[in-house]
Amino acid sequence: MEAMPNSNNEAYISVDIETAGPNPYDYSLLSIGACTIFEPQSSFYVELKPINDNSIPEALAISHLSLAKLSERGEEPAVAMSKFETWVKEVTPDEHRPILVAFNAPFDWMFVNDYFHRFMDRNPFGHSALDIKAYYMGLNNVSWSDTSMRNVGQRYLGDRQLTHHALSDALDQAEIFKLILEQSRNKVDQ
Repeated sequence: MEAMPNSNNEAYISVDIETAGPNPYDYSLLSIGACTIFEPQSSFYVELKPINDNSIPEALAISHLSLAKLSERGEEPAVAMSKFETWVKEVTPDEHRPILVAFNAPFDWMFVNDYFHRFMDRNPFGHSALDIKAYYMGLNNVSWSDTSMRNVGQRYLGDRQLTHHALSDALDQAEIFKLILEQSRNKVDQ
């Protein structure tokens, strides 16, 4: 696995999710996409059965996921989270700890942490989440409003837009984070 300079035995894993609404108490986690950020790149994707029928139409419109279809073909949440945990452990080198990296990590972290604890009584990420937006804000000395995906994505991905498919977005986030880390390393070297 390609190590990040000064990684302190940390394995960065880009995670993106799609949900039925804004919080895990009332709404379901519908899909999880994840990928390692450094080589060799490995990815994970799962769609979950909803835990209830609650949804916000805008959330489903963004993800193009259907509660009815996921009720039929989605993985049971406990099975999905077990598979995710297994994958995280497989891609995390010995003596390393996995770090969840996300674009707006508080949102993704909230659901991932809740589902891991609710269905597995543990979270392989522990309490480790890194927010790409906050990292970008600090590195570039910009305001929070300048950390929107519209601004950050355009800078690092050009005209490519997020698809709101959890795996595709996790891969794009990984690319953005690698470029931000490179920018950070170049600032240190100057």
